[in-house]
Amino acid sequence: MGHPSVIIAAPSSGSGKTTVTLGLIRAFCDRGVNISSAKIGPDYIDPRFHEIAGNRRCINLDSWSMREHLFEKLVLECEPRSDLFIIEGVMGLFDGAAERGAFGNGSTASVAKKLQASVILVVDAKSQAQSVAALVKGFRDHDPGLHLAGIILNRVGSDRHAQLIKEALDKENIFIFGFIPQCKKLELASRYLGLVQAHELKDIDKHIDGIAKIIDDHIDLNAIRKVATSHTVTRQALSSGIKPFGQHISIANDAAFSFIYPHILESWRESGAEITTFSPLEDETPDPNSDAVYLPGGYPELYAEQLAHNINFFNSLRIAAGQNKFIFGECGGYMVLGDYLIDQSGTQHEMAGLLPLTTSFENKKLSLGYRTATTV
Repeated sequence: MGHPSVIIAAPSSGSGKTTVTLGLIRAFCDRGVNISSAKIGPDYIDPRFHEIAGNRRCINLDSWSMREHLFEKLVLECEPRSDLFIIEGVMGLFDGAAERGAFGNGSTASVAKKLQASVILVVDAKSQAQSVAALVKGFRDHDPGLHLAGIILNRVGSDRHAQLIKEALDKENIFIFGFIPQCKKLELASRYLGLVQAHELKDIDKHIDGIAKIIDDHIDLNAIRKVATSHTVTRQALSSGIKPFGQHISIANDAAFSFIYPHILESWRESGAEITTFSPLEDETPDPNSDAVYLPGGYPELYAEQLAHNINFFNSLRIAAGQNKFIFGECGGYMVLGDYLIDQSGTQHEMAGLLPLTTSFENKKLSLGYRTATTV
């Protein structure tokens, strides 16, 4: 059992795979094809763009941090709802953790092999021509267990540029799905954790429409459907093992706190937990009837001054702590539980004071990657 799947990968970050993925999702939807989508890795931002492009929930798939049965459950849930499953990769095709995790190293390649899905490589052709053939040949031959169906060339400068690349790729028997011209309006704004969040971008739906038009004009969509392969997940998977934090969980949810996986909320609801939300930015407080408070990640550092003046929000956290309610702060949520948050300008802002720590963004030093933590 399964449904046709294709993975959009790249040799490295910044090659254009998110832009191509969004364009493909919208272009296929415009043709009446029912699309489901996924993002590989622990990414909270790109899936929201997928959801706008396809008007459907996007899932995360992670071979390092997810239990295999949860991975399979999420994939299986997509089957009844779509004709084509488009999966966006992470970083470069083979990039992942140094050591194996749950059932893989978190790389795009590990997910492709798990699903036996066809891989399409998005290659940034700017500043190179025939060398593209050597690059792609290396990716194709690096792991014989992968099925590299072909490539999409991005940022192609001219017809002559395209012809030079095609002649070199033809010699290596590498299929080309299309050439995307260099075009400034295809670009999406970014910051240190990736793209700027979808809700911050004006006219993002119109922007995706423009991307889809270019994709439809320059990519062979019929060929992509033909190479899509049915994945090999066949058994009915068990539900998520993540237990609810409480019977009634009050969750911070606004522009500063938005990093949460939808499948976690769904599993909590399936377990019978009640979920309510509140906005710290609006100086709202957790539901007083809740027995757990969840502060997810996001960008509180961008709103530190506003948050520092929201007395009701912080007092409610202190009261909840005094009542021994379960309070879970994750990433940005963890930062606001500390004493102070220092923004990029060096200004110090008072936070909840529930944990003896100060977080600073004054000096940029950000390392992204998988980490194993041990409780002490």
